[in-house]
Amino acid sequence: MRLGALYTYWVPLGFVLAVTVIREAVEEIRCYVRDKEVNSQVYSRLTARGTVKVKSSSIQVGDLIIVEKNQRVPADMIFLRTSEKNGSCFLRTDQLDGETDWKLRLPVACTQRLPTAADLLQIRSYVYAEEPNIDIHNFVGTFTREDSDPPISESLSIENTLWAGTVVASGTIVGVVLYTGRELRSVMNTSNPRSKIGLFDLEVNCLTKILFGALVVVSLVMVALQHFAGRWYLQIIRFLLLFSNIIPISLRVNLDMGKIVYSWVIRRDSKIPGTVVRSSTIPEQLGRISYLLTDKTGTLTQNEMVFKRLHLGTVAYGLDSMDEVQSHIFSIYTQPSQDPPAQKGPTLTTKVRRTMSSRVHEAVKAIALCHNVTPVYESNGVTDQAEAEKQYEDSCRVYQASSPDEVALVQWTESVGLTLVGRDQSSVQLRTPGDQILNFTILQLFPFTYESKRMGIIVRDESTGEITFYMKGADVVMAGIVQYNDWLEEECGNMAREGLRVLVVAKKSLAEEQYQDFEARYVQAKLSVHDRSLKVATVIESLEMEMELLCLTGVEDQLQADVRPTLETLRNAGIKVWMLTGDKLETATCTAKNAHLVTRNQDIHVFRLVTNRGEAHLELNAFRRKHDCALVISGDSLEVCLKYYEYEFMELACQCPAVVCCRCAPTQKAQIVRLLQERTGKLTCAVGDGGNDVSMIQESDCGVGVEGKEGKQASLAADFSITQFKHLGRLLMVHGRNSYKRSAALSQFVIHRSLCISTMQAVFSSVFYFASVPLYQGFLIIGYSTIYTMFPVFSLVLDKDVKSEVAMLYPELYKDLLKGRPLSYKTFLIWVLISIYQGSTIMYGALLLFESEFVHIVAISFTSLILTELLMVALTIQTWHWLMTVAELLSLACYIASLVFLHEFIDVYFIATLSFLWKVSVITLVSCLPLYVLKYLRRRFSPPSYSKLTS
Repeated sequence: MRLGALYTYWVPLGFVLAVTVIREAVEEIRCYVRDKEVNSQVYSRLTARGTVKVKSSSIQVGDLIIVEKNQRVPADMIFLRTSEKNGSCFLRTDQLDGETDWKLRLPVACTQRLPTAADLLQIRSYVYAEEPNIDIHNFVGTFTREDSDPPISESLSIENTLWAGTVVASGTIVGVVLYTGRELRSVMNTSNPRSKIGLFDLEVNCLTKILFGALVVVSLVMVALQHFAGRWYLQIIRFLLLFSNIIPISLRVNLDMGKIVYSWVIRRDSKIPGTVVRSSTIPEQLGRISYLLTDKTGTLTQNEMVFKRLHLGTVAYGLDSMDEVQSHIFSIYTQPSQDPPAQKGPTLTTKVRRTMSSRVHEAVKAIALCHNVTPVYESNGVTDQAEAEKQYEDSCRVYQASSPDEVALVQWTESVGLTLVGRDQSSVQLRTPGDQILNFTILQLFPFTYESKRMGIIVRDESTGEITFYMKGADVVMAGIVQYNDWLEEECGNMAREGLRVLVVAKKSLAEEQYQDFEARYVQAKLSVHDRSLKVATVIESLEMEMELLCLTGVEDQLQADVRPTLETLRNAGIKVWMLTGDKLETATCTAKNAHLVTRNQDIHVFRLVTNRGEAHLELNAFRRKHDCALVISGDSLEVCLKYYEYEFMELACQCPAVVCCRCAPTQKAQIVRLLQERTGKLTCAVGDGGNDVSMIQESDCGVGVEGKEGKQASLAADFSITQFKHLGRLLMVHGRNSYKRSAALSQFVIHRSLCISTMQAVFSSVFYFASVPLYQGFLIIGYSTIYTMFPVFSLVLDKDVKSEVAMLYPELYKDLLKGRPLSYKTFLIWVLISIYQGSTIMYGALLLFESEFVHIVAISFTSLILTELLMVALTIQTWHWLMTVAELLSLACYIASLVFLHEFIDVYFIATLSFLWKVSVITLVSCLPLYVLKYLRRRFSPPSYSKLTS
């Protein structure tokens, strides 16, 4: 004997699989379209027939590719030629390393000397390159030209490379392709994206396994109560089919459809415009994030430096008093009675007290000369250096530099009257307020390095022949270089507390013999083979003594809008924020203070640079003694700690209120995310805006990309894409919280719905001597979980306990969700007990009150069951939406209307009697009323936290 029609089994299953497959397919197609868009960008390739257009996906090793200004480099290349007059170019590398300073790149000398780019095809040469590796900061190779006599061989270093993903900031360049595809440095630094399964889905899977266990147990118990009579193994299979409703097949569909609704709601939210949901499988994850890992540049900050403070020791100039600085500069250069300041320099120093004007002028001139900035002139969108430079037109000048701080300083000197108008490898030109051009020859340039934390320049003033050594750097190193003073340390501390990045500027006048002696020793040191860098540093240090302290400058990296309130909201919600950046330690610490990532009453522990196990051990012990203290650590030290003391370090770091990791490589960011997940078992969310953040975004449980100045790589790789960091607060506090709570209510209700009908079947079978006879046949079974109850149950995805404004105002509500209470074994057990109570009540009630025929039991029990489900949905809802009311009434109407067609299961004439109505009403009241009373008492004596805010 068959148990009901076959379609009652395969239709629900087929529907479930179809919905899941379609949803996954739609996401895959979207992903494919996005990838195709990126791979179809067109570039110019140099060939014997001239230039031909080529798609980035068709570029091969050995191709000569032309990259225009502001175009992204399509593959890892060796830099052969540039159109720039000064024979170099700048790159923006923010997508690669997260640093926004522009990097100077030099072409291969022998190819740059060729008359035209087409001549590259006439020479016979080859490039030797190291095998592909992950290091973006180093490269070893050689370029050999064989057709010259003798063959020319040039060494290639990182300065000759153009890595894929970087943007050409100046001129048009030609490069030869070295690596493509999986061998690209940027690709090797990104991990393969993993398929993310939400923690919520895993929890639901666990509950489903428990329900499957219950199905097997109930079936075995039924057969055992028959004393395993006859062909008992067939009876077990019959009971398994009979009670198969215990496993809620429709749960998967309801949850998947719910996710689609949540994604649609997020996209339609006018308060977070431009938000895109790229992965609709994990919106519930947003509701229980414990750790937020964020990039700094472009995510928390706008990456726009603004000059805020000039401090001369006795006097400080802020933004409101810059006009005073301007008037000092004007007075120096426009007083007719005096010679130009360059001539009167030596006489001024002999005076006991120099005037304030000359002190300000010396400071501004030092800032205008001591840097690595190049002014570039563009006219009508085309760089026409020769023409524009003659006039030094202000309107078409842009500054290029390897650091946004330097650009901010030079823009400031322009605003107060001393303008940088020209610069090449050997000279600098400044323009005074009186339109006079001051010429300086660059004798030596000592670039900024991470180790030295300072940069220097030696210039000769063409009008007087004076040689001056200018230097600027971090206060920690400059304090030992400048002459003794009593204000440097204190004022640096004051400015740093204001969140400013402080640079100390100093100078030293050199006599001609003094400089010649230095140059001889410097050249000698640069030629040495052993310990070259040490010898060079020693020679430079001989100059860096007793320098005259000119001023302090303070610049600030502007924060993105509303970063501080957003971080405060996240902190109050119980989320710990870690900042992972490729930037310098001082900058990262400054931003952390500025963004209030570290609160005013918290100490900051800067982890010393450690290189071996012993140092790491000592430093960890020192850190262990501090309490409620934010940690700042560099990538190198982090690597050493993780190598030897991974467990101890992670344990200490996880107790910190905030952690800042600077000089982080992309792979390191992903490693930190992975360790956090493994060590804490908590959910992580990673936020970033550059290509260097992709690994961390993909590794995290929930990746959020910010569409910013650094392109779209992070945004495309992320699960959610936002336009500003401040939108993250609403995404988590409102949408994440709602998605999680709604899915929890929905899943529990679907389980309750399945258990109710299974309990009734169990009671029915046990009353009729454990017979494996189905209580409801055919369409009643399918209709129960679709037409009659689907809409009201699914309308729970519109439910919310508090208004979105309240959720944003009280982020503490989010903290409750981190414990995972909305869907736990406790709540599951409560719903199981409710289901057993209601199923038993309806079935025993129907058996007690039934008339003479079996068909009446079906009519009474099934009608009571439908009414009970509709009332239970009403009991669960916290905020009514008009669609919920429509769903309830529509379902009831569908049931009443379908009774006409269900005459083979239900006696239509019996339904119309008064007897039927009072019996159904009594049974429904007995099954629902006690639960309504319990809910009222609970809200009265033990209200949940959110109810206190809504009342």
